[in-house]
Amino acid sequence: MRILIIDDEFVNRKLLIKMVESLGESDVAANGQEGIEAFKLAHEENNPYDLILLDIMMPVKDGLEALEELRQIEKDRNILYADGAKIIMTTAVDEAKTIMHSFREGCEAYIVKPISKEKLFQEIEQLGLASNQSS
Repeated sequence: MRILIIDDEFVNRKLLIKMVESLGESDVAANGQEGIEAFKLAHEENNPYDLILLDIMMPVKDGLEALEELRQIEKDRNILYADGAKIIMTTAVDEAKTIMHSFREGCEAYIVKPISKEKLFQEIEQLGLASNQSS
């Protein structure tokens, strides 16, 4: 599985990399714009990401803007929603309006920080990307 972690905090990126290392290859981006560029490059190389862990509060381009653009890129490439990357919002933002907006824009799950490995793997398993690999 290919995983893209988009978060502006170095410690959060390191933590998430460690959590998902058993699932496959991980790349990181420090803001939404870097994440979009990595996403585009992966598609150009015919090696797209299966899972994206996306923070909301970031400089340059925030996670909600990035989410909208990532889904638009898939739409422009005629990638059906079910066949696209699974996106889990991983954020400190815990307000209903933002959560609902994220789901409307196409995320599959939303986890409020601090993130536990157990919760992350539960969401990943529900998305059909892993089965009982949390240990």
